[in-house]
Amino acid sequence: MLSFKYVARDPATGQKVKAEVQAESEQAAAKLIFDQGLSPIDIEAVGVRNSGLGKYFNKVKTKDKVLFTRQLATLINAGLPLVQSLRNVGSQTTNKSFKIVINEVITDVEAGSAFSVSLSKHPHIFNRVFISLIAAGEVSGTLDAALERLSLQQEKDAEVVSKVRGAMVYPIIVLVVMGAVVGFMLVQVLPQVKVLYDGLPGAQLPLVTVILLAVSSFLVRFWYVFFIVFGLFGFFGFKWLNTIGGKRVADKLKMRMWPIGGLFMKLYMARFARTGTTLVASGVPLIQVLEITGDAINNVHVEESLHRAIEQVKGGKSLADSLEGDPNFLELVPNMLRIGEQSGSVEQMMAKTADYYEKELDNEIKTISTIIEPVLMVILGIFAFIIVAAVLLPVYGLAGQSIL
Repeated sequence: MLSFKYVARDPATGQKVKAEVQAESEQAAAKLIFDQGLSPIDIEAVGVRNSGLGKYFNKVKTKDKVLFTRQLATLINAGLPLVQSLRNVGSQTTNKSFKIVINEVITDVEAGSAFSVSLSKHPHIFNRVFISLIAAGEVSGTLDAALERLSLQQEKDAEVVSKVRGAMVYPIIVLVVMGAVVGFMLVQVLPQVKVLYDGLPGAQLPLVTVILLAVSSFLVRFWYVFFIVFGLFGFFGFKWLNTIGGKRVADKLKMRMWPIGGLFMKLYMARFARTGTTLVASGVPLIQVLEITGDAINNVHVEESLHRAIEQVKGGKSLADSLEGDPNFLELVPNMLRIGEQSGSVEQMMAKTADYYEKELDNEIKTISTIIEPVLMVILGIFAFIIVAAVLLPVYGLAGQSIL
């Protein structure tokens, strides 16, 4: 049972009533409020918020969905009815947001809705791949097998994404530390050099020191302007990236920019092949497979290529020929698909393609790590040289004057 705060109106008096009720889901809570002769205005689960910062702290993680899918597959395979399996899995879920969603799904299934339809009411948790596989499993009577495939596919995808994120963490940490060190030198060390020179009439500071002192003076006096500009740039940059034009530019950079272009291309190919394998194995029609994988890949340009391929496949062309020569697909993909189409083993060929690109992704991550370390060291060395020159050149100048 979950606790729900609610605001309701009493039809008899017109007054608002605020109270709490215990129920298994939001729908069940609404029914209890109606049974009391009240009209609910707002119902909210106690301790769970889905807006503001709450959505980041209470969102459903991939590992929660993987565990849910695997446990549900095991229980259904053991012969338990769907609703009972959902109740058992829901009782073991520690994520409050996910528990509420599972209880709402249970309520919908008990009311006669198909499992896939009930899940589709929560698109922020269950994507098209998930729902399509469940629907295919329901139609074919192999829901447990569909759930097992889903858990494997989610685990593979989460593993790949985790590796890519891990490769990005090191350079970000180095750049942040570098920025902190440079900022400290500008704000704390360089002003001491200026104080030293101010006591010497006619002393001339080197150009590099003058420039950095101007930057230092600006940061000290107008530090808030820096944070305001930085904040506005981040805010409007984030907004722009959520527009169609911004997403197109960002997705193109991911695919073409050195040194991450090869990394993301292999990520997209691995995701396309792995998702396609899971959908084909579940009996999903090819056109629907391409539509769903387009959403799953999460790149505008690859998705557009798949939509073009769909139109060509509808016109009678093979999938391999439709993707042949497309700049958004690596050459191996259509070649492997052609072998699969000719031998009647598309699922196996896509699985081998996914395995290949997942291994290539590991190699690409190692290559990038090897390249990025010396590049960052060179950048760090350049900044260090500039700062040290700005500090030491005036000191050497003073030493020269004292000798003379």
